[in-house]
Amino acid sequence: NSGCVSLAGESAPALELLMQRYQQADSVATESLLRDLIPILRRFFLSTPDGRQTTDDLVQETLLRIHRARHTYRSGEPLLPWMYAIARHVRIDFYRKRRRVTAREEQVESEILQEKPAAAEQNPLLTDFETLMRHLPDSQREVVTMLKVLGMTVEEVAQVTASTTGAVKQKAHRAYETLRGILEKPAARGSGR
Repeated sequence: NSGCVSLAGESAPALELLMQRYQQADSVATESLLRDLIPILRRFFLSTPDGRQTTDDLVQETLLRIHRARHTYRSGEPLLPWMYAIARHVRIDFYRKRRRVTAREEQVESEILQEKPAAAEQNPLLTDFETLMRHLPDSQREVVTMLKVLGMTVEEVAQVTASTTGAVKQKAHRAYETLRGILEKPAARGSGR
């Protein structure tokens, strides 16, 4: 986790400078900015229920929206919260559209997701990050991803999600309690034998 924090902290001023040059149509800065943003966005989208299958599509859509909205970025302000807000809307729009178009597919997906926790309990090796995150509601999954995967502060998450720091802390606490309960279940059963 500290690696994510230092990465975000060290690259932020450089990213902001690149963004300012991108706004001025500097093609070299544009290439550098996109190259730097792609891995950050991939980490952001990795915890989505579809995992790696839709990550590339979401990253591409986010980059397109960043391009369209580049004039709204204000010089001197942190770039990452602005970018994460766009990425968050891309994810929300993506799932809204998919729900409208493929309601039937979502019903099947829901049944599959309900079966996966049982499989994970039988085989603890299946309990990886993505499987655990599927147990959380979207809002809690989003907060945990921003805090633990992306290394954002509570204040930054509150800004990106347009909520209060108290609400962010509450969602994180509830998510941790849920995940703790899932992780402790197999251990409790094993010790009872």
